[in-house]
Amino acid sequence: MALLKRINPFSRQNNDTGFGTNASGFGGRFINRDGSFNLRREGRPFKDRFNVYHMMLSVPVWQFAVVILLFYFTINLLYTGVYWWLGPEQLQGVMGATPWAKFKELFFFSTETFTTVGYGRVNPIGDGANLVAAIEAMTGFLSFAVATGLIYGRFSRPKAHLAFSDQALIAPYKDSTALMFRFASYKDNHTLTNVEVLVNIGLQVQENGEAVYKYYELPLERRKVETLSMNWTVVHPIDENSPLLGFSEQDMESADVELYVTVRGFNDVYSNTVLQRTSYTYHEIAHNRKFVPMYREGSDTTVLELQHLSKSRPV
Repeated sequence: MALLKRINPFSRQNNDTGFGTNASGFGGRFINRDGSFNLRREGRPFKDRFNVYHMMLSVPVWQFAVVILLFYFTINLLYTGVYWWLGPEQLQGVMGATPWAKFKELFFFSTETFTTVGYGRVNPIGDGANLVAAIEAMTGFLSFAVATGLIYGRFSRPKAHLAFSDQALIAPYKDSTALMFRFASYKDNHTLTNVEVLVNIGLQVQENGEAVYKYYELPLERRKVETLSMNWTVVHPIDENSPLLGFSEQDMESADVELYVTVRGFNDVYSNTVLQRTSYTYHEIAHNRKFVPMYREGSDTTVLELQHLSKSRPV
């Protein structure tokens, strides 16, 4: 379907998105729902592409905790193996009678040395065990210094703390229709100020017999709010300036439509500018639906019902 003829010629094309136009060069969506780019890099050695520190700053909390625990137990098992290889007789105070009991004592001696606790009942007396214990103690305090830096980096990194609706909607708006989605800050006492939103759309069209992508910046009813204390429903009127004018649900699917959203604002808690991205593909755009209100009056305050952020009803 030659969708190029359907695109409103008055729409303003955006050639500064950073994405290419060759449709055969893309697989799946441009941006994932969590804001990360749907991209895998190849052609360089893994050690050049992989950064442990950045990975530990960006992984989910549960993965971060699992990696820390695995590292702690693994390195102590390695040192326990070294002590076992040197021989339990190189350590004074080992009371275990069976091999398993001795191995457990060596493991817990390793954890005490690694954490520089050193209870004192078991202590090295051989030169080899003393040397290994000295190296392990140095490894321990260096590891804790790195872990402390990672934990501080994760807690102190500025974040927007925004939640987006699961779907964007095509709904009646004034005398026409509009494309809309909404988001809200879900953290208490994290109010964003001077919030700006930028919405672009990518469309796959036929040009000279080849499939290419065209990108457009969508005009919005409002691009900026001074304070994001409640939710914000972002509205793009589908009028004479919209590239979606005349598009049906089937047209959006044929054009492989994807919205990608960028929100910037100033977070008072971090005293820094924060940014968050997300995207909606054509199958995440619901037609003829309308968002339900997500706030209500409390006894002496306004209640923002975040559980209703994605709730909508048929028009």
